[in-house]
Amino acid sequence: MRMPAPRRTVAALAAVTGIAALGLGAGPAAADTKAPLRYVALGDSYSAGSGVLPLDQGAPLVCARTSLNYPHLLAASTGAQLTDVTCGGAQTKDFTTSQYPGVPPQFDALKSDTELVTLTIGGNDNNTFINSILACGSAGILSGGKGSPCKDTYGDKFKDEIETKTYPAIKASLNQIKARSPKAEVAILGYPWITPAKAVPGCFAKLPIADGDVPYLRDLQTHLNGAAQRAAHETGATFVDLAAASDAHDACRPVGQRWIEPVLFGTNFVPVHPNALGEAGMAKEAAKALNLS
Repeated sequence: MRMPAPRRTVAALAAVTGIAALGLGAGPAAADTKAPLRYVALGDSYSAGSGVLPLDQGAPLVCARTSLNYPHLLAASTGAQLTDVTCGGAQTKDFTTSQYPGVPPQFDALKSDTELVTLTIGGNDNNTFINSILACGSAGILSGGKGSPCKDTYGDKFKDEIETKTYPAIKASLNQIKARSPKAEVAILGYPWITPAKAVPGCFAKLPIADGDVPYLRDLQTHLNGAAQRAAHETGATFVDLAAASDAHDACRPVGQRWIEPVLFGTNFVPVHPNALGEAGMAKEAAKALNLS
């Protein structure tokens, strides 16, 4: 007997329907007159949509990839022929080496005739996201949400790692994509805002970051997105800037407004990651930047 769809799945499917209404659909005549766009999706959990249901049945379970991630939405709206190798937890090194047993290097999907490549990457290099969230969350709990204990302890440590390690790794990856798929348009997406610009009353229960460390984490994310933007500019790739679009959709916002789920009391099974609404928003901004809308 077929079970009724969970409420979360229904909401996620609604996000797909909504994105089509936002002007991403390609007309049927275009699909009939030329071959589908050969599209390869690379990247980490923000590309894979880890935590959003339903899972992509064709993906390794360990990658926690959803069928509602932004690559699937872009492909559905344009009729593109999608090869999706995004995987939760991916770092730039996993482009050229196997991330998990049985999971090929992501660059194996790139072909000489690939026409479009998208990716979100860098947040897991040096464990930037997880280390900063864990460090600032632990410090916030110990301080009762007061002061800036994480900033006081770590200072520029995370930003320095982005500058000296993550930025060159992203740039090298983009150059390798160009070499493997010289005909492809390459787009790297920034990360949507996780925290607001400053502490929001009532958010500490969901995102236990001290008041003074909320802008500290925001600045760290700005630096990471800036590294991706600079690497894109220097390699001829397109940077999809999500700063304006994701503003006021951070993890402190209520259900139905936020794009990112908080650490506690969220709806995704993977916290601090985009929900279905966030993936749809990322797809919309990517389509605009690539003139696919």
